Amino acid sequence: MLIIPAIDLKDGQCVRLRQGLMEDSTVFSDDPVAMAARWVDAGCRRLHLVDLNGAFAGEPVNGEVVKAIAAAYPDLPIQIGGGIRNLQTIEHYVKAGVSYVIIGTKAVKEPEFVAEACAAFPGKVIVGLDAKDGLVATDGWAEVSTVQATDLARRFESDGVSAIVYTDIARDGMMQGVNVQATVAMAQASSIPVIASGGITNIEDIRGLLAVSDAGICGAITGRAIYEGTLDVAEAQRLCDAAA
Repeated sequence: MLIIPAIDLKDGQCVRLRQGLMEDSTVFSDDPVAMAARWVDAGCRRLHLVDLNGAFAGEPVNGEVVKAIAAAYPDLPIQIGGGIRNLQTIEHYVKAGVSYVIIGTKAVKEPEFVAEACAAFPGKVIVGLDAKDGLVATDGWAEVSTVQATDLARRFESDGVSAIVYTDIARDGMMQGVNVQATVAMAQASSIPVIASGGITNIEDIRGLLAVSDAGICGAITGRAIYEGTLDVAEAQRLCDAAA
C-alpha cells in the first residue's frame, strides 16, 4: 500500500480545506515545489495534486505549478485532479509529465467520458469518487447527487480505469479518522483498486487500512495529518512495506 501525500493548490499556494470548503482553508506553504521536495525526501513514491481552483472553475487554474512539480521530479508518479473535463486537458497534463489524471465531476455527470479518456490515454485515468453518506458529490463537493458511489464504481469496471480515489467528504480535513468500512465497501464493489482518502489522522488509521487492504485498497492519500505532524510519511510507508 502506498502512502500518497496530498498537495492541494489554491491561488498558487499549498493549502488544506476542511470538508472541501474554499473559505475554510489553511495555507501551509507558498512554494508547492518545495513542499513536493519535502515529501519526496521523506520517501513517498507518489504525489497527489489537486487544483482546487480548477475544481470549481471546471478547467485547470494551477496548471503551471503542476508542470513545475512534474519537471522537478520526472521519475516520480504524480496524479492530478481538479477541473479535468476534456481530453485536451488530459493531453496537456500527460505531456507535462503527469502519470495519472483524476476525473471526478465529469465521471459522475457524463460516465461515458471515462471510457473515452481510458481509450485515448490507456493506464493514465483514475476516477475520483467523493461521497457523503455513500452518495456521490460533484463540483468541488458543492452538489450531492442521488447516485450511490458503489454503483458508479461498478459502471466503470470494464473501462480500463487504473484506480478509484474514494473520499468520504464528512471526514476530509477533519482529523477524525478514515472511514474504513465505506472504503472496504467501495473496494469490494468492483475489481478496480481503491485509494483511500479523507480523514486519515495518524498511524492507527494506516494500520486500520492495512488490515483490510487485501479487499483491494492499494493506497492512502494523506493531507492535513502530515502537515500538522500527526502522521509521519516515512514511518507510515515503512509500516506498509513491512506488511507487504
